Amino acid sequence: MQTAEIRRRWLDFFENKGHTVVPSASLISEDPSLLFTVAGMVPFIPYMSGLVPAPYPRATSVQKCVRTLDIEEVGKTTRHGTFFQMNGNFSFGDYFKPEAIAFAWEFLTGSVESGCLGLDPQLLWVTVFQDDDESIQIWRDVAGIPMERIQRRGMKDNYWSTGQPGPAGPCSEIYYDRGPAYGREGGPEADEDRYIEIWNLVFMQYERGQGTGKDSFEILGELPKKNIDTGMGLERVAFLMQGVENLYEIDQVRPVLDLAAKLSGKNYGANTEDDVRLRVVADHVRSALMLIGDGVTPANDGRGYVLRRLLRRTVRAMRLLGVEQPTLGHLFPVSKDAMKAAYPELEVEFERILRVAIAEEETFLRTLSAGTVFLDQALDEVKSSGSKQLAGDAAFLLHDTYGFPIDLTLEIAEEAGLTVDRDGFKALMAEQRDRAKADAREKKLGGTDLSVYSAFRAMGVTKFTGYEQLATEGSVLGLIVDGADARIATQGQIAEVILDETSFYAESGGQDSDAGFIVGSGVTLEVLDVQKPVKGLISHKVLVREGQVEVGQKLQTEVDAEWRLGACQAHSGTHVVHAALRQVLGPTALQSGSYNKPGYLRLDFSWAQALSLETKSEIEEVTNLAIRGDLAVSAQLMELSEAREWGAVALFGETYDEQVRVVQIGGPWSRELCGGTHVSRSAQIGLVSLIGEASVGSGSRRLEALVGIEAFRSLASERALVARLTDALKTPKENLEEKLASAIDELKAAQRKIASLQAGQLAEQIPALIESAERIAGTSFISADLGQLGSVDDLRTLATKVRDKVSGSSSVIALFGEVSDKPMLVVATTESARTAGHKAGALVRAASAVLGGGGGGKDDLAQGGGADSSKISEAIAAIRGALNA
Repeated sequence: MQTAEIRRRWLDFFENKGHTVVPSASLISEDPSLLFTVAGMVPFIPYMSGLVPAPYPRATSVQKCVRTLDIEEVGKTTRHGTFFQMNGNFSFGDYFKPEAIAFAWEFLTGSVESGCLGLDPQLLWVTVFQDDDESIQIWRDVAGIPMERIQRRGMKDNYWSTGQPGPAGPCSEIYYDRGPAYGREGGPEADEDRYIEIWNLVFMQYERGQGTGKDSFEILGELPKKNIDTGMGLERVAFLMQGVENLYEIDQVRPVLDLAAKLSGKNYGANTEDDVRLRVVADHVRSALMLIGDGVTPANDGRGYVLRRLLRRTVRAMRLLGVEQPTLGHLFPVSKDAMKAAYPELEVEFERILRVAIAEEETFLRTLSAGTVFLDQALDEVKSSGSKQLAGDAAFLLHDTYGFPIDLTLEIAEEAGLTVDRDGFKALMAEQRDRAKADAREKKLGGTDLSVYSAFRAMGVTKFTGYEQLATEGSVLGLIVDGADARIATQGQIAEVILDETSFYAESGGQDSDAGFIVGSGVTLEVLDVQKPVKGLISHKVLVREGQVEVGQKLQTEVDAEWRLGACQAHSGTHVVHAALRQVLGPTALQSGSYNKPGYLRLDFSWAQALSLETKSEIEEVTNLAIRGDLAVSAQLMELSEAREWGAVALFGETYDEQVRVVQIGGPWSRELCGGTHVSRSAQIGLVSLIGEASVGSGSRRLEALVGIEAFRSLASERALVARLTDALKTPKENLEEKLASAIDELKAAQRKIASLQAGQLAEQIPALIESAERIAGTSFISADLGQLGSVDDLRTLATKVRDKVSGSSSVIALFGEVSDKPMLVVATTESARTAGHKAGALVRAASAVLGGGGGGKDDLAQGGGADSSKISEAIAAIRGALNA
């Protein structure tokens, strides 16, 4: 049975059982504490916790998920995949254990003809939480499973949560026995390679607190309602039903594995190490395909870092299989063809997806050589120090800066007879990951615990009136001061105000929040920020300027009219620039992120190379012609499916309800899903002036522009600058470019002449420098502070010339100087000095540390610098000490 067919049967089965079919959420999680959607229940957490009322009593989904905690195990076991699909059925205070167990048993063992899977019930085992006698009885009553196929397990195995504070509960897992050929008898407790977990029924009725691991956390209490959260691993069931050995061999994954084997000339099944690498390629290509499809682009942090790691591990695995040339351009189309039956949007987006993958592969192949140079130097230093281990921070630097996979560092180190401090490396990786999560949560929520909003959200959604009016009256539903629920906020305090109605736009969809005031009798609140901490709720961060605000009070929200006009101009301008991009570059130049506020817009889009001046000029012209055309701007509410059929563009990383708002400018020319505020006709935007275009990662570019009056002021400033230049150069405006080019040529010629004179003066010092050499431990040490210099090139040239003069001896040359008021140094060594153990890179690092900076280079020539020129004599002494060591 094909994977897509199992998926279809699942959704049909539970829809027939009264469940609402919910489309998969994006892999990009809305939860700021999670980089990705890591489980099928993640999109439903607000309903389970009671934070947001559930819109339906029971639901079912096939959720796209990504987990990377066990990435090192990918390819080695039958169980570990980075991307996977979780079939889930959920109850929000509706049914509980008896129904959940009955549904699971019927779907697994019911006949294929009836729409179920038809598994042999004699091959199914179950586990339950150690104290859950109720579940044992239900399994015996509903499924007739004998006690010998029911096993009790502790919290590590049978108590589930996302790993974060939030909903949790005991669970009951269903295992499939693959037979004695795969391991020992005795159920899951004996062997989880033979007994494969296929379904986890979680009885989600508690809330867990902070803690680490799977069993070291506190249970804070019961949830408002008892919920059901189940997850059946689609890939695991698929490989069992397709009669293959593991999830890498199912119909959605195996084609990539086969092509990787063909490209490398390897036979799958012939060599264990090669098999692992082939499975890594198959898994990572599919995972990267799905991540890029959902709008993730390679980067050095966050989600982009995970994607980059997957792509680079793929490239590395192919190189270890003997393939040196690029391969992602061959592998990605095969993965797309295998997945498009379940995810047809991949076909539509594939040109963009492939461009991102190929660009990252090209970048990595270039950085491999740079990283190898750094690693070779680091390993040489480890050996020369007498150590046998590369420090964890060096491995982390390779990983973080050069994109070097840790397994590549381990392999090269092992070839050199060394080990790597993996614990130190893992600790630094964990710090970086925790820091990113904390930063994301702090930026979005200001450190407030989300649970404080649950009582306010239970009162209903905040009504937003800002599309129609700038002022509205609302009642204060709640106050939050210092992260806690409060009844009153007084003058001078910072507080969050929750109103039942507001005209203030909350930051979302790339648009900054509105500015203005909330006022009442004797009360003035300055609005500092407006956010949506939970779905449906708007919170105003305010400074109490006058009086005090209390719960239940009636207040008037008053949006700054000039601010809102500027915000509308910028947001509509963003849509127009996006449409212009697609007109000029083609439909694959899709927006992948944006930010706009009065007078400014920033738009990230998928594109592999820099835009030419002509292309940028064309985009700017198309944009402003559309503005001059005074196109009509309208917004309509419709079903998500209707909006997609209508051709509305959905933006990456955004999540949408079934009811969506579609904003169009000029009809189908610009048609996007958007909740922001906009002008009523395009001419109101005024003017858009592009001010920047740059790379923000492989396959992603960023445009920046000024909008409206800010664009006019910028152009007026440039006009004034041109006027001043024409006056200073005594030339008409039309000759300005030629006059400037001539002046620059004359300046360069003068600089070359000055540099030649300075070089001659420096060269005259060579005899005196050689004469000043001091003898240290059998080596001549030549050092000098040359004072102010034009560039570090002067130091490098002089140091190499001195070295050439003394090349027959063991000599170290260390020359210092000031370049732009910063101390710089160059160290050069002769071959005999290097044989004696004196290496330029190490000596530069020792001296640069004294100067308050850093540096490095090769053994024969290296340079560095710092911040404190007064310590040059101490830096020279540091090199002298290193030579004496």
